[in-house]
Amino acid sequence: MARATQKPGQTKEQTKLIAQGIQKGIEQYKKQHKAKLREQDKRANKAAAKKSVTAAPTDTPVKSGNANNNKLPWGLLILSWLGFAAYFAITALL
Repeated sequence: MARATQKPGQTKEQTKLIAQGIQKGIEQYKKQHKAKLREQDKRANKAAAKKSVTAAPTDTPVKSGNANNNKLPWGLLILSWLGFAAYFAITALL
């Protein structure tokens, strides 16, 4: 590439220095490009993580079953109170 832009009267050393400068520039560009891609990936990952965190709480759980499921706890509560009442009634008679 340096030879393509070589001017008449330019020494080999000058051409060599130009070639080294071009190579350095290419390496620096590649480093900057990698850094830019890393930053884009970080932003994309943060956005995806933020999206998944905000999406999870908004999902409403699907209720399975019907009203019969609500009767079981109430039935057990009433049964336990009846058991307590019967226990206290029997111990009061003794």
